[in-house]
Amino acid sequence: MNKEFKASITRAVNDANLTGALGKFSEAYKVNRAKAYEGIDFESLRQNIADRKAYAATHIDLLAAAFKQKAEALGAKVFQADSPEKVKEYILKVARDNNVKNVVKSKSMASEEIHLNAFLEKNDISVKETDLGEWIIQLAGQRPSHMVMPAIHLNRQQCADYFSQELGENIPADIPFMVQTARKNLRGEFLQADMGISGANIAIAENGAICLFTNEGNGRLATTLPRIHVAIVGYEKLIPTIKDALPIARLLPRNATAQMMTSYFSMISGPSPTLIKRDGEWIEEEKELHIILFDNGRLEAARDEKFKQIFQCVRCAGCLNVCTTYQLVGGHVYGHIYAGGIGAILTAFVNSMEDFEQFSDLCIGCRKCTEVCPGKIDIPGLIEELRNRSVQKKGLPFMLRTLFHDIIANRRLFHTLLRAGSVAQKPVQSGQFIRHLPLFMAGLAKDRSLPAIAKVPLRDEVASIIKKPTSPSKKVAFFSGCAIDFVLPDTGKSVIKVLQDLNIEVIFPEDQGCCGKPALGYGATEAVVIMAKNNIRAFEAANPDVIIAACPTCVETWHTSYPELLAGEPEWQERAATLASKTREFSQFVAEEYKATGKSAAISNNSKVTLHDSCHQKRVLGISQEPRDLIDAAGCTFVEMKDPDKCCGMSGVFGIVHTELSMPILQQKMDNIQNVSADTVAVTCPGCMIQIRGGLDKTAPQIKVKHVADILAESIT
Repeated sequence: MNKEFKASITRAVNDANLTGALGKFSEAYKVNRAKAYEGIDFESLRQNIADRKAYAATHIDLLAAAFKQKAEALGAKVFQADSPEKVKEYILKVARDNNVKNVVKSKSMASEEIHLNAFLEKNDISVKETDLGEWIIQLAGQRPSHMVMPAIHLNRQQCADYFSQELGENIPADIPFMVQTARKNLRGEFLQADMGISGANIAIAENGAICLFTNEGNGRLATTLPRIHVAIVGYEKLIPTIKDALPIARLLPRNATAQMMTSYFSMISGPSPTLIKRDGEWIEEEKELHIILFDNGRLEAARDEKFKQIFQCVRCAGCLNVCTTYQLVGGHVYGHIYAGGIGAILTAFVNSMEDFEQFSDLCIGCRKCTEVCPGKIDIPGLIEELRNRSVQKKGLPFMLRTLFHDIIANRRLFHTLLRAGSVAQKPVQSGQFIRHLPLFMAGLAKDRSLPAIAKVPLRDEVASIIKKPTSPSKKVAFFSGCAIDFVLPDTGKSVIKVLQDLNIEVIFPEDQGCCGKPALGYGATEAVVIMAKNNIRAFEAANPDVIIAACPTCVETWHTSYPELLAGEPEWQERAATLASKTREFSQFVAEEYKATGKSAAISNNSKVTLHDSCHQKRVLGISQEPRDLIDAAGCTFVEMKDPDKCCGMSGVFGIVHTELSMPILQQKMDNIQNVSADTVAVTCPGCMIQIRGGLDKTAPQIKVKHVADILAESIT
C-alpha cells in the first residue's frame, strides 16, 4: 500500500463532515430498510432474483442477441461495444452526425466508468448532469462516492457552497430551497439539449425495452425531451422477460434507499415522438434511440464460473450502506469508479487488477454486505478469490512468502518462534498485555493494549488437564487455533473443563497447527494447503467423533476452505470433507448438549453480561442464539447491546495493518458495551476477545471480556 493511499485513509477518517454524513445515513438506513421490508419475505425474494440473474449470466449471448433483435424491430439502434473507446467513438459520431452541441445526462455509472463527460467536453460538446447528486458532484469537480447517492459524502452546507459558487449568489443551506433552485436552473438545460444520455437498471430481452428507476423526474426529461436518446447499458442489466423484472422492482428501491418504490418507473421500448423546434416553430418528430450494450470485461466475468455471480448485482448499493469500512472512508478512498467491496470486484474487470489491488484490502470481511445483497453475492469471498489469482500470477512479496510458507506452515518452527517471543516481549510486557511500544511501533498500542504471548502455551498443559472419563459419551478432538494455544491458554482450559463436565473424552492432537486463515487473506493458498494437510493428518490420527473449535473462523476454514483448496486432489478433498463434517463450533455444540441433558449452572452467578456476535459466527456459520442460551445457562443476567453483530474491527491482520480504521470501529463497539452497563462482555471468537479486551483495558478496565467457555467454566463446581 503506497503512502499516498495510506494518507488518504487518514484524511477521510479525520474528516468530521464525511464520517458524520455517512454515519447518520447508515443509522437511518438500517431502521428505514427494516420498515420497508415489513411483511416481505426478503430471503425468498432475493433467492428469486439471484436465480433469475444467474440464469441471465449463463445465457448472456442469447439474451443480448434477442434484445438486439427486438429493440431494432421497434426502431432503436443497438450497438454492441467491447471497450470504453468504442462507446465514446460511437456517441461522438452520433453527436457530430446530428450537430449536437448540448447534452443532458440522467444518472449513469457506466458513463462514469468511461469518463464520458470529459471526453465530450474535450470535443466541444457541453454536458450537464441533471440528477441532483450528480449535478452537485459535477459542480464540485469530483466523482461519485456512492452508486445510488453520488453526493452522500457532502453535508448541506458544502452543497450550498457549491450552489453559491455556480450561481453567483448566496444560496442558504436549506434543502427544499436548494432542490427548487436546482430544478429552476436545470429546466432550461432540458429544453435546449440536443441529446439525452442515460443508463438503464434493466434491459428486457423479451421485448427490447429498457427500464429506469428514478426519483427526481430528470430521467424522464432527459430521455424524452431531446431529439436523440443514448442509453449505455451494461450486459449485466439483461434479463429474459418482463416477469423477471418484477422481483427486482419490488426489491431494488427497498434495498437502495429504503423506499417502498421509486417515484418514477420508466419502460422505454423503441423511439417515441418528441417536439422539436425548427425555424421558430415546434413540430412533432420521431426521435432517435441508440442503445449501447457495453462489455468492458463484463462478458469475461459472465463466463467465469466464480465471477458470473457479479451479474446478480442489481446496483442497489445496499452493500455500501452497511459496509463498516465504507462508513469511515467513503467511496473516494474505498473505490476507483465503483465503490466498496462490490466496487473492488467490478474494478478488477472493468479497469484492471492493479486498480483493484490498490484498495482491495479495505474489505474487513465482516460479511454484513452478504446479509443485505439482493443477488446473494459473496462479496468478501470474491475479493479473496481475486487476491488468490493475483498471487498466482505475480507471486507473494518476499516477506509474506517467508512468513506464510517458511514459518507458519512449518509448525515446529512457528511454535518455537512463538515461545521465543514470550521471552523477548518481557521488556514491554505488563501482565497479560503489551500497553506501550517504542518508536515507530508506538501507534499500535496507543488506543488499544496488545495481547502478550502466554508464558506457557496450552499444549504444554493439556497432559495435566485432560482426564479420561470411565464411560465417555463422545470422543472430542479440540482444535485450539493459534490464539487460544499461545495467547489465551486459560480459555483453552475452560473449553476442556466444560467438555469434560459433559462426560466427554477430550483429546488434543499435538501436531495441530495454524488453520491458515490469515494466509488465505493474502492469497497464500499454497501455504494453506500445507497447513490443511498437516491438520488433516493430525486429526485423522486422533479418530474423534467430533472436532471442536472455540473460534468460528477456524471452523469456517475447516468447513469450507479445506475442501475447496484440495478440490484438485480427490483423495485429500474427500479426507478434508470427512473431517469437515465432524467439525463443530464450541457454543453451538455445547448448547445442544446442555439442552439434551438439561444442564444448568452449578454455582449462582450475579454477573451482568452482554454479548458481541462474531461476524464469522453469525453470518457464516449462522450461529446467534446458542451463545445467549449458554449465558442464561451459566446463571448470568443477559443484556443486549446495540448492534451486537457489528464488527469489532479486528478481522485477523486487518486490525494491525489498518490500525487507523480498526480503532474507530472498536470505539463504536466499546461505546455500545458501556452504554448497557454490563460488567462482562461475552465473546465466542479469540480474535474479537483480543481486540475488545485490548480496547477496554485502555478505557474501561473494570469491564471484563470473557469467552463463553470461560463463563461456563466458572459456573461449574
